[in-house]
Amino acid sequence: MKSGNPKNLVHDRRDPSPWLALALDQSVPMDEGVKNAYLRGASSPSRQYFLPLARPFARLAMGGIQVFRSIFPKLFASSNLFHAWLVWALRTFVTPEGNYLLLRHFHLGTQVLDFLRDNVAGVKLETLPLRPVRVGDLRDHVFVQHDLNLYNFVIDLNRELRAKKLELTAKAPLDWSSIRAPNVRLEDMPRGWTNVFDIETAIELFAPVFQFLLTDSEFWRATQSLQLDETIGLYYAKLLGLSDRMFLVNNRHPMLPAPTGEAARRLVLHGLSTESLHALLMERKVKQVGLDASEAPTVLAGGSPLPGAPRR
Repeated sequence: MKSGNPKNLVHDRRDPSPWLALALDQSVPMDEGVKNAYLRGASSPSRQYFLPLARPFARLAMGGIQVFRSIFPKLFASSNLFHAWLVWALRTFVTPEGNYLLLRHFHLGTQVLDFLRDNVAGVKLETLPLRPVRVGDLRDHVFVQHDLNLYNFVIDLNRELRAKKLELTAKAPLDWSSIRAPNVRLEDMPRGWTNVFDIETAIELFAPVFQFLLTDSEFWRATQSLQLDETIGLYYAKLLGLSDRMFLVNNRHPMLPAPTGEAARRLVLHGLSTESLHALLMERKVKQVGLDASEAPTVLAGGSPLPGAPRR
């Protein structure tokens, strides 16, 4: 996909590319650069051929670690070691597009919570921003803090609403200052000959290490935080009247715990849901107040082409 333009893909009417269809489709709200980056990973050899072979072994390892953690919830667990290992693994093995999407996610998570903080009427909340711009910035316990931020926000928000006997309603006018294009650049991502794994394959392979180096409660909290996608989506639907467009912000029912073996795929769904929500907010901001140059999204440039139609 030269210059990140999906129109450069050849369309064979007798053998149409599913990737071209997804790249051109505009029904799902998403930044064009993000969509191109994700589809390059989804159509890559690592995702198409290596992941199906590696997934059973990764999930088998997670089953064994789950038994170990049920007996020894904190043995060998270290957030410092986990984040140091993670930075090394991302720098060494993950594609530039994969790292780009991952770093963006922490910015978007911060913006999504900050917008609620700024616009829910009658409450006063605090948030802890996470804005890594390079892979090394993740060393500062960013993964663990990301989940803490989400749970603490939901608890603090609902405690205030209950204590003050308030319904979740929006302030007027809305404060859009927190919503902008993240300051993350694809060209700043590591580019070595070993950087070959797309983001979904990397998460699947790394999940057993996450599970081993985090405590049982940290890993459980991380995997179950994905259940709150619908919770956040419902907050936004009520706040902005976007109920008809929140169907993409979901990860099953928030009260139904999901098996930890599904964490990798659900993490990817979580990332895509967050991207769609952010795209909706950017769209709404443009309509209401416009964007200045520093806030505008950019279209991803460069990168390898999408294959025409790889077979599974």
